[in-house]
Amino acid sequence: MNRAKLMATAAVAALTATSATAQETHDLGEIIVSGGLTPISAEAYGRAASVLTAEEIEERGITTVQDALRAVPGLSVSGIGANYTQVRIRGAESNHTLILIDGIEAAGGDGEYILSGLEAVNINRIEVLRGPQSVYYGSNASAGVVNIITRKGGIGTEYGGSVEIGGGTTATAFVSTRTARGGLSLNLSDRDDAGYDFSGDGGEKDGTDRQTLILSGDFAVTEALTLGFTLRRADERYEFDSTSWMAVDSDGYVVDDPTQSSTRDEATGSVYADFSMLEGRLTHHLAYEKTDNEETYGGFATKTESEALKYRLSFGLDGQPAARADQMLNLLVENEQDSSSLNPAYKRETTSVALEYRGHYDSGLDIQAGLRRDDNKVFKDITTWTVGAAYTFANGVRLHGSAGTGSVNPTYFELFTNVTYGTPPFATTYLGNPNLTPETNRSFDLGVELPVFGGRGLVDVTYFNETLTDEIVSVMSGPGSYSFANQTGDSDRQGVEVSAELAATEALDLRLSYTYLDATDPAGTVEIRRPKHELGLGATLETFGGRGTVTADLRHVAGNYDTQFWGAYQTVKLPDYTTVDVAARYSLSDHVTLTGRVQNLFDADVMDVWGYAGRGQTAYVGLDARW
Repeated sequence: MNRAKLMATAAVAALTATSATAQETHDLGEIIVSGGLTPISAEAYGRAASVLTAEEIEERGITTVQDALRAVPGLSVSGIGANYTQVRIRGAESNHTLILIDGIEAAGGDGEYILSGLEAVNINRIEVLRGPQSVYYGSNASAGVVNIITRKGGIGTEYGGSVEIGGGTTATAFVSTRTARGGLSLNLSDRDDAGYDFSGDGGEKDGTDRQTLILSGDFAVTEALTLGFTLRRADERYEFDSTSWMAVDSDGYVVDDPTQSSTRDEATGSVYADFSMLEGRLTHHLAYEKTDNEETYGGFATKTESEALKYRLSFGLDGQPAARADQMLNLLVENEQDSSSLNPAYKRETTSVALEYRGHYDSGLDIQAGLRRDDNKVFKDITTWTVGAAYTFANGVRLHGSAGTGSVNPTYFELFTNVTYGTPPFATTYLGNPNLTPETNRSFDLGVELPVFGGRGLVDVTYFNETLTDEIVSVMSGPGSYSFANQTGDSDRQGVEVSAELAATEALDLRLSYTYLDATDPAGTVEIRRPKHELGLGATLETFGGRGTVTADLRHVAGNYDTQFWGAYQTVKLPDYTTVDVAARYSLSDHVTLTGRVQNLFDADVMDVWGYAGRGQTAYVGLDARW
């Protein structure tokens, strides 16, 4: 709830999510696991970042990752219904955000990962890094990174599960066993979301049925060598509605259609080894990662694959173990290959080298700088860079700022697709363009973090400015036919991100998030699906003598635009809207908790994508058990 709890939870998460490189435990404060080539102290991190902990997710009644991300400043979350959700960071395209699950790329091959039904129950924390991260993560991290870190368990044996009914049925289970030398954990979830009618006409509900399994383990073979692995499988069947190219209004564009359904099959895995030398001053990390995703949509099946071999060396320059050195170097060497069934003859391969320096100085100044060179076999080679700095004053005020560049390669669909949707005379054909060049992004941000009310609250305000060059857009290439091209000129994005939290009383915590965004293309036209204003207000009240909590969250969205996919395909402003969600938890015993929540309490009309209705008022009740 408050910052002290956040810091404690984050420190534990960082230590359990990564292998130990020294035998002693040191209090490093709040940690950003994904903030560089190795975890970094939040106080030393110069970039803008947000962390959602398991405690906050539970108290607010958040059950899916996409709902959790809606409260993060700088993010725009929009969906074609509830099972095709896109995330945009600071007004960038959705495929410019890299989504990781336990540090592994969730999207196989290329392009974006579609958030759909990812359970939040067994998630330990979600880290959101805003601004270019290509130095550390390569292509598709041009705008930022979302890392979803699942629960691993603590020392001893833990097990439990949850069940919830209402607008659907969800069941989860967790079991882990861990000693000082390592452990195993198993996460299971089954989500059968009855859904709602995406067309908004009150017709057949469009649901989602998803099962997920995550198995993780690690073991310290010796004091210097640790081995580990992570495996994830997810299978999903989801329903959606048809669209009419003869529509004359939003009600007529999305048409209720009970025959439409598709599937997703996801598999990710990694194996790794950590080895330390010189009493932890020099550490080595070797990992192999693989992602296979297969999806059927509209009668077409697409399979994408990616695999990466990564070696990382960390060295404490000041004679301290690398995990807690004030001066350190990280070196990454990586080879990544990917492919897509959209063109079986086409494969990408990139060999990359990245170098990162971190320095902490007694004056209170922290510096983080990185440089990366990508040797691309298909595209031209590219170099990206990043630098961030943070300075903390004696009174707790912290200044932070960063600058850097990122890149995004064209997707297989943009390069090589040749597909037709619909039937004549209403068919639409998309043709790829193999002459596309990568998009590039350059960015800077400046922010200040202010403790308020005697340290009971914290306010962070950040200004950001980003410029996208060679943006890839769809262009009409003939009657009913579209292709893709690099735009001439720059797409500009700037704005302000505000986050605040306050322990108003011993029992009441308040929070605020706000984003102002000005995003335009080279012609000065507003970019679609990127609201100008997003405001979140929340409160959590501890009740029943500490046995329960009641939480309310308000979200207001204004200034959102989208394209009407009929007639002249003009860009129009979508209606502003405000939603309120409420949730409550009550501990029936030390191990069993009763939960309840209502989404969209006042049944507001919601539209994030033109023609698609948002979910109306929906209630749920459940039980959560842990031992």
